[in-house]
Amino acid sequence: MDQALLVFLTVADKQNFTRAAEELHMTQPAVSQYVLQLEKTYGTKLLDRGNKHVRLNKAGEIVYHHAKEISRLYSRMNYLVDDLLHKASGILTIGASYTYGEYVLPRIIARLQAEYPLIQPAITIGNTKDISEKVAAGDLDVGIVEGEFRHDKLDIEPFADDAMYVMAASDHRLAALADVPVTELGRETWIVRETGSGTRAATDTMFERFSIRPQRSMEFGSTQLIKESVEAGLGVTLLSEWAVRKEITLGTMHKLHIQGTPVIRRFYWIAQATRFHTRASVVFKELLLRESGRGAD
Repeated sequence: MDQALLVFLTVADKQNFTRAAEELHMTQPAVSQYVLQLEKTYGTKLLDRGNKHVRLNKAGEIVYHHAKEISRLYSRMNYLVDDLLHKASGILTIGASYTYGEYVLPRIIARLQAEYPLIQPAITIGNTKDISEKVAAGDLDVGIVEGEFRHDKLDIEPFADDAMYVMAASDHRLAALADVPVTELGRETWIVRETGSGTRAATDTMFERFSIRPQRSMEFGSTQLIKESVEAGLGVTLLSEWAVRKEITLGTMHKLHIQGTPVIRRFYWIAQATRFHTRASVVFKELLLRESGRGAD
């Protein structure tokens, strides 16, 4: 990467020439010279200089934004070339929506570490909307999200199905019924995830399909909080079977038997739409497909 751009980025981040020089192990005059050289190249000042701090001006903000992107692409280019010559290794940033990230991914990561110990996974958990946006922006290498969606900047591929059930506390009035009429569901308080969640999207789709209009609903941003609320008898919910396995085994939650359920949705693997992916990303995808039964034997 161009040295003048690197120096400029450091000065802008530190907001001080002296601190930037210390960070870069350079003299302050040398740092100042690089910045002056860059300003001469663009024919305008890029920094507003004060007694103790410097600030980006409008032109500086434009150069800073694009220099950051150049720096990210330069680092990725070097990493990809190095990756071709070595075993799968390095940091792999993985984003996952709550259901998969909290209830399935730990087992996958354990397998990944056993087979590829040089890969260092860094996990981010969020809803489907948050994870897809971070992958599209390049803040995450890969993502695993719930429910079907489209994005111009992403490769999106289904790799596993997820069965979702209407859940209630084991002592709920509907738990004793062999078959629960759909009409009963509209009378219940529904505990749902926030907008942008794959689980919420599946719930809304089920409401539309069954023509359910809940008399009352509560919105929570945590699957764990939803489960505890259902166990406490506050209402019913739609959750992945993965998320409620322990509660079903313990007998604290009950699957309601409703014609037309379970609701089936898919988990999707997502990455930036590019021909180039790190080897760590590739082997992680292969592991996902293998664990879900979609990969080659």
